[in-house]
Amino acid sequence: MQYKKINNILGWVCFVISSATYILTLEPSVSFWDCGEFISCAFRLQISHQPGYPMFAMLGKVFSLLSMGDNTKVPYFTNMGSAIASGATVMFLFWTITAMAKKLIAGREKDFGNAQTILIMGAGLVGALAFTYTDTFWFSAVETIVFALSSLCIAVVFWAILKWEAHADEPHADKWIVFIAYIIGLSIGIHLLNLLTIPAIALVYYFRRYKNITTKNTLIAFFISIGILGLVQYGIRGYTVKFAAYFDLFFVNTLGMGFGSGAFVFLLILISAIVFGIIYSIRKNKPVLNLALLCVAFIYFGYGSFAYIPIRATANPDLNNSHPDNAFTMYGYLNRIQYGENPLLKGPYFDAQIIDQKEGSTIYRKGKDKYEIADKRPDYVYDHTTLLPRMYSTDPQDVQFYRQWLQIPAGQAPNMLDNLRWMGSWQIYQMYVRYFFWNFIGRYNDADGQTSTSGIDGNWTSGIFDGGKHLPDSVIHGTTYTPLYAIPFILGLIGVIYQYNRKKRDALIIGLLWFFTGIAVVLYVNQPSVQPRERDYSYVGSFYAFAIWIGLAVIAIADLLSKKINIRTSAFIATGVCLLIAPVLMASKEWKAHDRSTKWTAHDMAYNYLISCPPNAILFTYGDNDTYSLWYDQEVEGIRPDVRIVNLSLFTGDWYIRQMQKPMNQSAPLPITMPFDKYKEGVRDVIYYNDAKLPGYVSVKDVFDFITSDDPNAKGQNQAGESVNYLPTKNFKIDIDPEEVIKNGVITPDQKDRLAKSMEWKYTSNYVTKENLAILDILAHNHWKRPICFTTTIGNSNLIGLQPYLYKEGFTYHLIPFKPDSTLSAEDQLSKTNTMVMYNNIMNKFKFGNFKHARYLDHESTNMFYPVLLTTFLDLARSLEREGHPDLALKVLHKCDDELPELNPYIDVAGRKMFMAQIAYRLNDATLGNKIVNRIDKYITDQLDYNAYLLQNNSSDMNMRDVQIGLQILNGITEFTKQGHQQALSDKLAAQLKTYEYKFSSILGSSN
Repeated sequence: MQYKKINNILGWVCFVISSATYILTLEPSVSFWDCGEFISCAFRLQISHQPGYPMFAMLGKVFSLLSMGDNTKVPYFTNMGSAIASGATVMFLFWTITAMAKKLIAGREKDFGNAQTILIMGAGLVGALAFTYTDTFWFSAVETIVFALSSLCIAVVFWAILKWEAHADEPHADKWIVFIAYIIGLSIGIHLLNLLTIPAIALVYYFRRYKNITTKNTLIAFFISIGILGLVQYGIRGYTVKFAAYFDLFFVNTLGMGFGSGAFVFLLILISAIVFGIIYSIRKNKPVLNLALLCVAFIYFGYGSFAYIPIRATANPDLNNSHPDNAFTMYGYLNRIQYGENPLLKGPYFDAQIIDQKEGSTIYRKGKDKYEIADKRPDYVYDHTTLLPRMYSTDPQDVQFYRQWLQIPAGQAPNMLDNLRWMGSWQIYQMYVRYFFWNFIGRYNDADGQTSTSGIDGNWTSGIFDGGKHLPDSVIHGTTYTPLYAIPFILGLIGVIYQYNRKKRDALIIGLLWFFTGIAVVLYVNQPSVQPRERDYSYVGSFYAFAIWIGLAVIAIADLLSKKINIRTSAFIATGVCLLIAPVLMASKEWKAHDRSTKWTAHDMAYNYLISCPPNAILFTYGDNDTYSLWYDQEVEGIRPDVRIVNLSLFTGDWYIRQMQKPMNQSAPLPITMPFDKYKEGVRDVIYYNDAKLPGYVSVKDVFDFITSDDPNAKGQNQAGESVNYLPTKNFKIDIDPEEVIKNGVITPDQKDRLAKSMEWKYTSNYVTKENLAILDILAHNHWKRPICFTTTIGNSNLIGLQPYLYKEGFTYHLIPFKPDSTLSAEDQLSKTNTMVMYNNIMNKFKFGNFKHARYLDHESTNMFYPVLLTTFLDLARSLEREGHPDLALKVLHKCDDELPELNPYIDVAGRKMFMAQIAYRLNDATLGNKIVNRIDKYITDQLDYNAYLLQNNSSDMNMRDVQIGLQILNGITEFTKQGHQQALSDKLAAQLKTYEYKFSSILGSSN
């Protein structure tokens, strides 16, 4: 069979194997994080978060149509889009590896003889299939996320440059370069990672086209490639829109024309210039200029997908992030101004003080018929700065982490050495190398491991020495314990060395691809400190590059074996063995950690948030995982369209407040009375507290009217001498009309006696930002017509002091003006329940995401929502028992036992279970109490045994907090079993407690 046919067939075999793997392990519904937003935006062609993913949304829409009208199937098919894109990525990786392998063997036909094709195909199969089963790539392949399609773009352009290289001397070969430019343009509408292939692509072009290859010329070519990358990233992607914006400013504000007229004229000029340049290059016979201009044109063709953003923004869909319907807003949207900027080449240390502030660039906003100046961006001057700033965040938690990580004493200033140590030890090692090792060496578990290099949570392991580490059973038998014995890593190193020794240029090219899609991303993004989640998905391109070397290891091993046995046999042995020790091993270890086919937690937890709300509720959320999947449930499946979801992190934007003043689905506009001019960008961005010594509590409506008044008498002067609004008091109240509260269904008539005459509370911040200003507007003008709810996973600072009046009704707190219970601590205030409503929600309405029977549960399911569910059941059971419903409390405990699996993601969870056992004993259900206690005991002794081993061998790794809490829990269940008349079990636990207290006596004494 011809080489080309074999190569094509095996490439498609890789596609089938990998696609089948991903489809078999596909999540059947929405996933956590951005997936809910992406599915919602694809399904209804809406505007997602910055910097926008229009091509991804349009492709997602195509896959969503396969649901054939069954909206519950939409996420399955958009997820399948990721699976197929990932399968195609593997296929192009196979062809990339075979192209590299063919070059590696070229000129050694005598050495390899008739085994050449076997070796080349073996290399392709091993490398491509090994990448198929890497942890990070597989994770993105089974959900609706941009990284699957982004990886495909990387695979396609790198394969295409090798196709060009193979045919560079043929006529019309440069069509491959133009094709690459088009894919790069399209990829901007998916994710920017693909741009990082440009340096490697440029060097392939340089090595193939130019004859005088020297170190100097190679460095020049490299820096030119960086220039091309900058041109595409900042010139084409960024400044095109910026220039269009300033053209629009001139045409609108100076010439009096309509919005968009100047941008349109600029685009006409740009298109004309490119067309003229192409015609000129043809007439003057300038092939390099012609190719460059054609590439620019085709990048713009691909980039044209971003026309989707202002077109759809103008249509005012429900999800319309930033409302980018004009060139200035579009420029900010593309540059992610919502997320702020991190310094790159020069900036302050975390202890730097601002000594001056200068006016920066002008911020424009769209007015009624002209652009208006909203503000000036501040340029801060610091008392000291540094080159390559890495530790720049002034957030108190980040500062504490810097000092803790580098052991910098309080009060000691950081220096350049500290700066570089942080970059090397945390940014590069902890936030890249650790992820790299996960994929090719192995992993303990999927817990977050950003804050420790030595702990087992979230750390890498080969598994080779784990037998002697006395690891907890919770780790060894966990679904995400995936030791790979470092075999893929070793194979990759063999491939690197072998290729470098024989084809240095090719090794350099792959090395550049690996570097720019890995460590260069770390350096450019410049993460300030601990992230909301692990960021391994950002570096999948570098894992792709390393997989090429894993494949090339087959040739290296066969070459070595050929010194003892014939080359054909060596080729078969090398291929077979490498298939077993790389892709087969990785599949067997990783499958259980990636099989999401039975997981429904994201869908059902979102459902629980929505179903916990009374009719027509306003639901305040904050984070990704209590917002995005809710958007999916509502926007795609139409679950509870009457509930208005309000994300407080977006509520800081004037565009979002304005959207909330409009109807959405079956939800009426929010009762926000402010006209746009009172809260538009640059107006009342922050209102600071200035105590006016007002007596008692002040009506929240009066406070709101005062801080939004344009009357000069209601304003004070700031440090710059400007007249500004201020917050005169933090003591707020809402007078309660019992009939109004009952009429609107906030409470039942039999709860009337519990109502407070006035709802009084203390505002908890020293300033009012836009989201809190809007909340105060709602509180002042809602008149209890719509229920006001907060998700139970929201941060306390977002509750603005309303905790005494918030009652759990499931996954939400409902604002109810009952008389506050002053005996409760601040923490216990959030455990209060509107008990019978909550009971009905949990027992009759809640869904549990197949929690108990799912073959795999991700980190968010186990570490976020499992504890939330457990606490929800516990709070309800306590309230029912306290309110005289022991039979219902026992039903709640049994419901919890029936629906939730036995998990202990961290030791505090066992503490919550301890209190459940206590309630079970009090309610005379010793069987359930013993069941819970025995499970707790098994987990706690497992953890204490591990920490006892660490104490004997390396006390610095021992977790003192886990030991203390573990002993407290062991003591607690000893007492509770005794109180429950389970004497034998209590005696056993008491003996264990005594044993562990003795084991840890050396440190318990020192900690007291």
